[in-house]
Amino acid sequence: MIVIYQLFLNQYDAEKFETDGMTQLVARQTQDVLAVFDYGAKLIPLPEEPSVLVMVDRKPIVRIVEGCNAVSIMILFTAFIIAFSGKFLRTFGFIIAGILAIHILNVLRIAFLVIGMINYPQYENLLHGVIFPLIIYGFIFLLWVLWVNKFQRHAKKNT
Repeated sequence: MIVIYQLFLNQYDAEKFETDGMTQLVARQTQDVLAVFDYGAKLIPLPEEPSVLVMVDRKPIVRIVEGCNAVSIMILFTAFIIAFSGKFLRTFGFIIAGILAIHILNVLRIAFLVIGMINYPQYENLLHGVIFPLIIYGFIFLLWVLWVNKFQRHAKKNT
């Protein structure tokens, strides 16, 4: 999976700092979520790095880079589920549902990070470095626990 993702990334010109499609999608969807909360965000591709700058009220708030798109986390999640796979359809369905849930949570995470940065800029390190990573990794851990205890082939049957 990592190889496939790297091939995907290789289609973007690193020398021209082209931002990959998944990162752009996450940025646009973050902008949409912010609009729901009445934050008119503007997205600006940065010329000096492959990222998208989120601006609100003409102020730069956050940069969304390739690592923010959660694809590496989705790959890690998928690898774990495959390592403890069950029946094919159940495994495949759980992977698809999990990836979709991770994506939605990630977009919400970035949108709420933007809102947090606007309202509480003094907590940037706490928000970006602790709270929001804890939310996304904690969610993935819960998905893994759910999979192992309820869905994978060796899970004990409830009696």
